[in-house]
Amino acid sequence: MSKGVAITGMGIVSSIGNSVEENLNALLQSKHGISKISSIKTRHIDEIMVGEIDLSNEELIKQLRLPESQNYSRTALLGVVAAKQAVENAGISDINDCRTGLISATSVGGMDMTEKYYYQYLEDETNHKYIGGHHAGDSTHKIAEQLGITDFVTTISTACSSSANAIMLGARMIKAGKLDRVVVGGADCLSKFTINGFKTLMILSDTYCKPFDNDRTGLNLGEAAAFLVLESDEIVAKENKKVLAYVSGYGNANDAFHQTASSDNGEGATLAMQKAFKVSGILPEQIDYINAHGTATPNNDLSESIAIQRVFGSKIPDLSSTKGFTGHTLAAAAAIEAVYSILAIQHNLIFPNLNFNTAITETGIVPVTVVKEKPINFVLSNSFGFGGNCSTLIFSKN
Repeated sequence: MSKGVAITGMGIVSSIGNSVEENLNALLQSKHGISKISSIKTRHIDEIMVGEIDLSNEELIKQLRLPESQNYSRTALLGVVAAKQAVENAGISDINDCRTGLISATSVGGMDMTEKYYYQYLEDETNHKYIGGHHAGDSTHKIAEQLGITDFVTTISTACSSSANAIMLGARMIKAGKLDRVVVGGADCLSKFTINGFKTLMILSDTYCKPFDNDRTGLNLGEAAAFLVLESDEIVAKENKKVLAYVSGYGNANDAFHQTASSDNGEGATLAMQKAFKVSGILPEQIDYINAHGTATPNNDLSESIAIQRVFGSKIPDLSSTKGFTGHTLAAAAAIEAVYSILAIQHNLIFPNLNFNTAITETGIVPVTVVKEKPINFVLSNSFGFGGNCSTLIFSKN
């Protein structure tokens, strides 16, 4: 079996920490980052809970030493910080010493600035600079510019599976010999656009979300950014690089069921997991931990539970959703959960599924609710998006 694609660096900013180390410490201490909204003016400010990053745009701009003329959205700011962390963690001094690409995922893009200045655009030309920062690809180009990547730059936006697909595409590009190194991941900030959209769908919780609990009432939105550095075996050998883990399997499928809901029988999720196993060459019984999508919505958790039962039968591995810590960070979700999957492998730990009390009646699956130590060689991570876009990644120690 091929070792797959090496992961040599990672970076993350989320509501539980502004670095990999801070995120790990919060996970170990079961310290969540969910609270009432504080940074966005919205009529829903006292109605829902979110996962906000404790850094203002002004602080991020200062940290990145950007000029006053900049037109960075919050998504771009968060993305640059996390991507720079990943490159530094990989020990890269010359980003273009080999064929290097960037694949970045986002759903929100620059919507935060658009909604902030929307009613002023016709009155104040000084805000027109943010119009160019609205589209999804703008944050990707800003990250690429900050990193100095020019060989291959693209954006993926497949809702909540976006950064899983970015990681998958990056791995495929390396395996196909198209690139030697790829920075992959995603970023999304909180915005009134997403708050109102999910509120309309009636799937936001007014309290802490409860993934896989029978009495779950909905999700907590969050904001985050995370990136991995993927490198070929040749680069790793040539430079004697330290490998954090490997991308050993991946799969994408669509259950073509509904614009926003998952299918009742978990068809897309089942197919995605089966495809990931086929690519990896391992068997379901070799998985030590499932980092589940687990959004805490009635539809998603039941559908994913049924899919897991279809794939694993009666021998379901230890599983948990870490969204109780960070909230659902949309296009960044799979990337931050990739970081958590790699940390699980590195430290031989399973992170807890917060706020769980009662198993879902239809499936009876009970997630891990406290930090659990055990040997971890393979982690399966699920990410499912609107439009039925389902993706699964398998990370391995060797």
